[in-house]
Parts: sequence; C-alpha cells; structure tokens
Amino acid sequence: MEFLGGTRLTWVDVLVIALYFVFVLAVGLWSSRWSKKGSVSGYFLASRNMGWIPVGTSLFASNIGSGHFIGLAGAGAASGIAAHGYEQGAIYGLVLLGWFFVPVYLASEVYTMPEYLRFRFGGQRIRVYLSCLSLALSIFTKIAADLYAGALFIQLSLNKNSGLWLYICVLFLLVVAAIFTIVGGLTTVVYTDLVQTVLMVCGSLILMIISFNAVGGYSGLVEKYPYAVASIRGKDALNRSCGQPPEDFMSLLRTTDSTKSEYPWTGMTFGLAIIQVWYWCTEQVIVQRTLASRSVLHAKGGTILAAYLKFLPLWVMVFPGMAARILFTDRVACADPEQCLAICGSPKGCTNSAYAELVLNLLPVGFRGLMVAVMMAALMSSLTSVFNSASTIFTIDLWTLLRKKICLNKFGNSKPTEKELIIVGRLFVILMVIASVLWIPIIQNTGKSQLFDYINMVISFLASPICAIYVIGLAFKRINEKGAFWGLMVGLLMGIVRFVAEFAYDVPACGSGDPDPRPELVKNVIGGVHYLHFCFLCWIVTAVTAFCVSIMTEPIPDECLYRLTFYSRYDPRVRRPIGKSLGSNMTENIEHSSTNEGSSTDTSIVVAIVSTGTSSVDKFKTTEEQQAAAAAHFLREPPFWKKVININCIICLTLSTFVYGFYA
Repeated sequence: MEFLGGTRLTWVDVLVIALYFVFVLAVGLWSSRWSKKGSVSGYFLASRNMGWIPVGTSLFASNIGSGHFIGLAGAGAASGIAAHGYEQGAIYGLVLLGWFFVPVYLASEVYTMPEYLRFRFGGQRIRVYLSCLSLALSIFTKIAADLYAGALFIQLSLNKNSGLWLYICVLFLLVVAAIFTIVGGLTTVVYTDLVQTVLMVCGSLILMIISFNAVGGYSGLVEKYPYAVASIRGKDALNRSCGQPPEDFMSLLRTTDSTKSEYPWTGMTFGLAIIQVWYWCTEQVIVQRTLASRSVLHAKGGTILAAYLKFLPLWVMVFPGMAARILFTDRVACADPEQCLAICGSPKGCTNSAYAELVLNLLPVGFRGLMVAVMMAALMSSLTSVFNSASTIFTIDLWTLLRKKICLNKFGNSKPTEKELIIVGRLFVILMVIASVLWIPIIQNTGKSQLFDYINMVISFLASPICAIYVIGLAFKRINEKGAFWGLMVGLLMGIVRFVAEFAYDVPACGSGDPDPRPELVKNVIGGVHYLHFCFLCWIVTAVTAFCVSIMTEPIPDECLYRLTFYSRYDPRVRRPIGKSLGSNMTENIEHSSTNEGSSTDTSIVVAIVSTGTSSVDKFKTTEEQQAAAAAHFLREPPFWKKVININCIICLTLSTFVYGFYA
C-alpha cells in the first residue's frame, strides 16, 4: 500500500500546536516563579532539590530529542532494528551512572564534569580542554543535529524544501528554547521536561498503534519489510546495496564484517559501551540532572526510571520507522539521487523523513498537530537541557578562569558575584545558538544519509578519550594529572585525524554512479575501520598512555583524593587541594561569592541538605571537618528504600538482557 505523502497541516493542527506552546509556556512560567534562579545553585542545579520522578523524566527527555525521532525512525527504515542497540545499551549506562559515578560526583560537591577533573587531577589544563571539547560536542552532536531534525520535520509539514525555510524554522525553534533556558534556569527546564515526557510517550504510543495497524500488525511488519524496495534504483542498478534492506533486519547483533553491516556486533558491544559510558556517566547534560537530586537515593531512582523508559524507543520509533518504509516505499526508501533530491532535498537518501511521513499521512486532523507538538516537545526539551548545561560549563569552568587570568586588570582580585555569573551564563546561550546554526550546513552535506549515524560517528571520534580518563580516574588512584593529560592528547590526535578524514570528502550518493573521490589511504585504511571499532581502539590507546605516563611520574598523595575515587567516596577526612588552583573548593567559592548581595558566610550545600532535610542553603558557618563529614554522610541511604531501588535495578537489567537475547 503506497501513500502519496501529500497531506499537510490544517488549521486545526496548527491550533493544537499553538495550545501546546501556550501550555508549556505556562508550566515554564509557573516553575520559574518559585525557582531560585537568582543564585548559582538555583539557576544551574535547581537548588539540588529534585525528586526522582522529575530527575528521571528529565534524563529521558534530555536524551530523546527530535534527532531521536528523526534519526532512530530513519535508521529503522534504512536497516531494521540494529540501531536500537544504542537505546538498549543506554540502560546499562544509566545503571553505571547511578551506582558508580553519581556517588563520587555528589560526594565531591561539583557543579560540572570539568570541575570534577580539576579536583581529581589538579591544575587547569585538563579542565579547560574538557570544557572546550564538551562545548564543541554539544554543538556538533546535539544542538545542530536536533535543530536540523526539527526544522526538517517542519519543512515537510509545510511542504517547503528551500534552504531559506530551513533557517526560518531553526530560528523560531531557537528563540522558544532559549527563552526557557535564559529565564528559568534548570528548575524550569526539569519541570517542562516532565510535561513534555508525558506528551512524547502518549503521542508516540498512539502513532505506534496506528502504524502497526496499517501494516498488518507485528507479523505484517516482519513479513513485508524485506520487500519494501523503491521502484527506481538509480544509475548503478547492479549495486543491490542501494535501497535494499539487509537480510538480518530483525537482529540487534550482526556480522562483524563492517562492509556488509553498519552495526557489527563487536562494535555494538565494545565500541558502544564506550559511547554509553561517556554519554550517560560523564556528559554534562545528563549528569547535571542527577546532581540536582535532593539525595543519592533520588539520583538512583531517577536513573532507574529513565532506564525503564529506554525500553520504549524500539516500539515507538524504530518499528514505526520500518512501517514507514513499507507504507511509503518510493518516498522513504528512494535509491535514486535525483529522485531523493526532489522528495526531501537530500540526494543521499530520504530515510530521515520516515517519522514525518507517518505523522502527516496516517494521523487524522488534530492528532497530526498533536504529534507535531510531540516533535517540538522532544526538540525543546533537548535544546533547553543542552543550553543550560553548556552555559554551566562555560560559566563555572571557563569564565571564572578567564576572569582571573586574563581580566585581572579589570576585575582585580574580587570574586565573581552570583549576578555576574548568571548573566554570563545567559549570554553564552546566545553564542551557542549562533554557532549551532552555522554548523547545520555541514550536517546537510555529510556523506551519511542517516542522522543517527552522523551523531554517533562524531561521538566515536572525539569522546572516547574523555570516557577513558573518567573511568580510570574514578577507579584507580594511581592515575595522575600528567598521565591523564597526555592520554587525552594522544586520543584527541587520533580522533581529529579520523574526524577530518571522514568529513573532508563528499562521498557520492549510493546509485549515483560517480567515483569515490577519497584517496586510498583514507578510503581503505582510515575509513576502513568501522567508527565503533575505532572508538574502542582510541579508548584503549588513551588508557594505556595514561597508565604508562602516570607510572613513570610521581603519584597524587592520598590526602588529595578523599571522596574523588569510587573507593574513597565515604571517606570523611578533609581533602587537601592538589597544587595551586583558583581555590580549595571552586563550588564553595562560587556559591558564596555574592558579597555585594549580602552573602558573607562559608556554607556547604551538602551540610545544609543533611542538617535541614532540604536543599535550601541556610547561612551558617561550618568547619572544614564538618563539611567533609557531611559530604560523606550525604551518600548514606535508608536501608528499606535502598533495597527497593536495588531490586528494581536487577529487574531492569534482567529485562534488558532478555531483549538482547530475543533479538540477537
């Protein structure tokens, strides 16, 4: 059954979308009224007073942006369920976040991930490097990709394929998302994420049911998918790989031959594990949600709730994407570059339009507008989360350093006020917006027609060294600053070489008949290694380099590592700073730097939580010994609820392993 794909939004759909924006705006304004957005802790960490439900839904919503709806459905349309391995593997990453990483982060009382590395290794160069790379990855893999996906969806909805319309849509989406982030801080972001998660789940479930019904149910999907091949296959008609579904389309674990499979099982096991640990356990956007928890128990509960929600993408994104290929074969599975260019504006393929085709052609009036609102919800929740986290990194990790080192003549030795830091964070959001818009043409012209592949390729090239340093830094106290730094540099060099080799050449579309312009070295040697295999190789090289350099240089004294490694997280002793730095505790310096606003005490956030049962920071003086003891005590969990959380963790991991076995 072939649909024409000509249906577009009506005035009823537009009204539903408008009502959605009004409702979310009302929720944002309501939450911003009582959020402590005038303080650094309130603006960047929601006063550390979030319960497990908003933490869990915010983790899920921050991850599931429009890039997921477009990218996962597109990957499903192109090659079946293998791409869901990224979502299924996220469950293990979330468990590691809650049980291995978060206790250390909370005990060390940090705001950002680069700040943690400064505490762990000392000095500033690792912190600055990681801050800059984190901001770059936010632009390359999150903001620009989600903006492109959201704008592509709106373009298809309006039946507008010009580049001008793409940027008009982008600007509209950016303005709305930036307003939420700038005005309300993390509290507004978290509560709007809660509302938008409910909307995303309900709307996508409705579309899933309609999609399955249209193709004859689950059995009809499996039977018809292999035969959903476009009628026009391009000039290179003998190349059956162009527009042809793979034979193992219902397998999560596929052949190791990367020339025959985009998702080899070795890469989806070892390389994917690196990506999952980096994203869920060290990436500021995600970790910042758990740092806003009112206790370690709520942080773990939030990660388990998000892990349960990660079972949904297979059913609400991947399978519907496969259904779209069956229903709109010549549009979604087009294999002729000229035809694809006319359909969706991309000669590399139109699988990215799979989800939009379902929404615009299967849903009745009104529900169509609801699903467009779902896409906007996914986009906004993702963008607001990234904007808030990126501004946190820049303000806490870069601005404070630049202010002291470069702008000393202007500011003198005075500490930045909370008002100054919040203004800097808001202004930086605007700079992120501009940089993201400028990167969108690169995504449009990338050699990969699948958005999901583009995102994970960039992460594989640049993020695996970061993952290596965090893992061995938390697990082994012998790793020092010199080892970590040179490990990062070697890994960065490898990643940049592969990044340039991948994106410096415009690979012809499959079926075009044009020759591949890449040199043999790039095509067969560098590019011949699957990006997931490269990710694992880069991780190993980084870790080995860090170990070797650390062993050959002096170790960090034990008294400088209390509550900074997994094995010392409960240590109540006072931690001595490593070498010279901006202060013995950056978090404390910033939290109490607003001397112009009447704040004049040395207060620990954790002490306030333990003493009062809330996260409001009461102004009373404490000794360093009391602060250290309180930080260690903060990790204690009530025995009954600890058992409940652990049981749910085991259930979730068991179910995830069953899914892998069932679709192996």
